[in-house]
Amino acid sequence: MRIYAIGDIHGHILELKATHARIKADMERVGDTSAKIVHVGDYTDRGPASREVIEYLMHGMAHGEPWICLRGNHDRLFTRFVRDMTAFDDNMPPELSFLNPRIGGNTTLASYGVTTVDYEFEAAFEAAQKAVPKEHLEFIEGLPLYYEWDKYLFVHAGVKPGVPLEEQSEEDLIWIRKGWLDYEGDLPWIVVHGHTAVNLPSHFGNRIDIDTGAGYGWPVTAIVIEGDTQEVVTDTGRAPLTKADPKNPAPFVKRTKPTQ
Repeated sequence: MRIYAIGDIHGHILELKATHARIKADMERVGDTSAKIVHVGDYTDRGPASREVIEYLMHGMAHGEPWICLRGNHDRLFTRFVRDMTAFDDNMPPELSFLNPRIGGNTTLASYGVTTVDYEFEAAFEAAQKAVPKEHLEFIEGLPLYYEWDKYLFVHAGVKPGVPLEEQSEEDLIWIRKGWLDYEGDLPWIVVHGHTAVNLPSHFGNRIDIDTGAGYGWPVTAIVIEGDTQEVVTDTGRAPLTKADPKNPAPFVKRTKPTQ
C-alpha cells in the first residue's frame, strides 16, 4: 500500500502539473497507477493561476482520478470573500485584508479577470460575484478538512494536541501553529500537513511538513508513503525526507516576494 501527498500550491498550475508528472513517473516505476494522491490545501492566492488550479483539480476528480483534496485557510478566505465580502479573518494580522498582496487574494481574483485595489472591497466583491463560477465555490466549500489513512492523518495546518479528531475545530485544522509546531509528544497518527513553509519537506517525528513555500517562489512538493517509509518524489526518483529538530527548526528563507 502506498499513498502520495502534495503540499501547498498557491495558484501555481505549472508546478502542480509538474508535481503530478513526477508522481505518475513514480507510479509507473513501481507498477501501481491506482494509489491515492492527497492534496493538503491552499490552492489559491499569491500565485498567478488560482482559477486554473481549481479547474484542473475539479476536472481530474470528475474524471475519476484517485485524488483527495483538503481545504486550506486560503481556500476558505477566497470563498468567504466571494460569498459575503468577508475581507478579514481573526487569524490574520488585523491590518491585512484578503486583497492585500501578502495574503494574495488580489492574484486569485485576477485569475478570474477581476482587478482589485486593497480596501476597495465592494467593487472587488461585485466583480467577483459575476466572475467566479458558483461551481468553483461549491467545490472548495465541499472539500473535507482531513483524511485518515493507515496510521497517518492528512490535514492542512495541523491538529490541537490532546483533542480527539472529531472534536478538532475547523480553525485549528486550517490555521494552527501555536502549540502545534513545537509539540513533541505522541499523537494517534503521524500528521502530514502544509500551511507552515519549510525549506525542505521535513520529518519532525510526530509530523511531516510538506509546504515548501510555493507561495514564495519555491516548488510544490510531493512525498510518497509506504508503511513506515516516507520519501520525497523527485525528478530522478525518490529522496529521503529531511529529519528536522522541532526544538530548532531551520528558519524558512523566502526566495521571492509573493507574486503580486
